[in-house]
Amino acid sequence: MKKTVTSLADGRELIYYDRADGTVRDAVDRRPLDPVSTASEIRRDPLLGDAVAIASHRQARTYHPPADECPLCPSRDGRLSEIPDDHYDVAVFENRFPSLAGGSGRCEVVCFTSDHDASFADLTEEQAGLVLAAWTDRTAEFAALGQVAQVFCFENRGAEIGVTLGHPHGQIYGYPFVTPRTELMLRSAARHREESGRNLFDDVVALEESDGSRVVLTAEHWIAYVPYAAHWPYEVHLHPRRRVPDLRGLDDDARAQFPQVYLELLRRFDRIFGPGEPPTPYISAWHQAPFDAPGREDFALHLELFTIRRTSGKLKFLAGSESGMSVFINDVPPEAAAQRLREVASK
Repeated sequence: MKKTVTSLADGRELIYYDRADGTVRDAVDRRPLDPVSTASEIRRDPLLGDAVAIASHRQARTYHPPADECPLCPSRDGRLSEIPDDHYDVAVFENRFPSLAGGSGRCEVVCFTSDHDASFADLTEEQAGLVLAAWTDRTAEFAALGQVAQVFCFENRGAEIGVTLGHPHGQIYGYPFVTPRTELMLRSAARHREESGRNLFDDVVALEESDGSRVVLTAEHWIAYVPYAAHWPYEVHLHPRRRVPDLRGLDDDARAQFPQVYLELLRRFDRIFGPGEPPTPYISAWHQAPFDAPGREDFALHLELFTIRRTSGKLKFLAGSESGMSVFINDVPPEAAAQRLREVASK
């Protein structure tokens, strides 16, 4: 992998990740951009104890541009974009409209491919492996930033999810605090360790594998299953078999096998609802341990993949119980979801 670090016209960082070591990246961003001005602020809810990012500047972010004005495509034919070069393998840059900024964290955009009409599932295993390398490298870089407590690599795919740019891309958030979801998992893991002397994540994975009814696929270095109490209609958790706290801990064997396993999961998601259906909207989210939190070594890196589509043409909305009380009601039994995801395996 060849990594090239450069800057955009307004001073934001841009990093190219290339498969070929000899690739040269010397294109210059020629856009007349003003310096980035953000107003991100973190506020604490005194009743719930969680954090809310106030980011009013995001109201002006790019919203569903036509394909020939996509800011994530390479700069070609006289049209200048966020990527100055005319092609790229993987490109990462500081978000122009970040939810978190300055002392309140950091936000980056990860462009998976220069092909505007592709999706992650269309990537080759070599391309997907390069994205994994970029996620890992960014996690390591964020770890060196004093204002970042936790790194979240994720992808939103589909207009139903709220995606405003159709180009295949994801994001990385560097939170200046430990997120509420992660705090809950850390507390559960600590309680389980105290009561049983064992690791909670190891026990959950072992239970799912021994039961088998919710297992979606198994491989030498990875296992994917629908959780027993899945929140979403189709939700899969993907774990490396050797528990590690974050992406930096994956060994070479797990890294080599990840593209094959992950691409298979994404392609199954697009087949859940049958032929002729539009691509399945999904969120793909890496859960990583906070850098300095107590219990870090008991945390297990895993990827959560889920869709808000519950059946053909119908979405799962977060209505009264979910939004008001944080109590999810799932219309699809996890065992049925796992069975369907096994049925649509690649031949």
